[in-house]
Amino acid sequence: MLKSMQEVLEYGFDVLNEVYFDSALPPIVITIMSSPRTFGHFTVGRVWKAEKNHLNEINISAEHLDRKIEKTMATLMHEMVHYYCQINNIDDTSKNGRYHNKLFKREAEARGLIISYAKYIGYSVTEPSPEFIEVIHSHGIKKPLEINRDGEMMLIGIGGNGSGNGDGKDGTAGKKKTSTRKYQCPCCGNSFRATKDLRVLCMDCNKQFEKVEK
Repeated sequence: MLKSMQEVLEYGFDVLNEVYFDSALPPIVITIMSSPRTFGHFTVGRVWKAEKNHLNEINISAEHLDRKIEKTMATLMHEMVHYYCQINNIDDTSKNGRYHNKLFKREAEARGLIISYAKYIGYSVTEPSPEFIEVIHSHGIKKPLEINRDGEMMLIGIGGNGSGNGDGKDGTAGKKKTSTRKYQCPCCGNSFRATKDLRVLCMDCNKQFEKVEK
């Protein structure tokens, strides 16, 4: 199943590279790995070796694959902009890559993204523009199936017993049914689950967590 999503991301990279970068970005490794605190990341170092080539990496968070494909592609483009900036010696971030400055905003918005500001992470909050969404749709980029890694943080003991693993009827470990709610920061993607309705502030972005409606 993940292979299909991997193929969508790789195809999306090729489309966005052609449309927004004139196919100037060199090949890169795209991964889907656990990253619950962020939607994606770009590795500054060339951490992959393919025969004699050393390649950078863009990772898309396994915990956030349940987002709309347009937003996942916007995250991919966000990381592609970092890749472009590195290649062209544009200092788009500071504070070990966490704070996104106006140079990043400029390059990202020139490529179909809507960028807004959040405390501590700068001009990093990313949304797809209508024009960007049209590019995604016109090239047939679609999510192959509903899949994501359910690995966000769990708050235990708030209004209940939380959840955990129990013994199934067949003697194997199984998940107990719970009535937990998923909350997610609209800026950085931090998420957690709780057993009752809460008002919680993300200390990274100073934004209130939003309940994710199924």
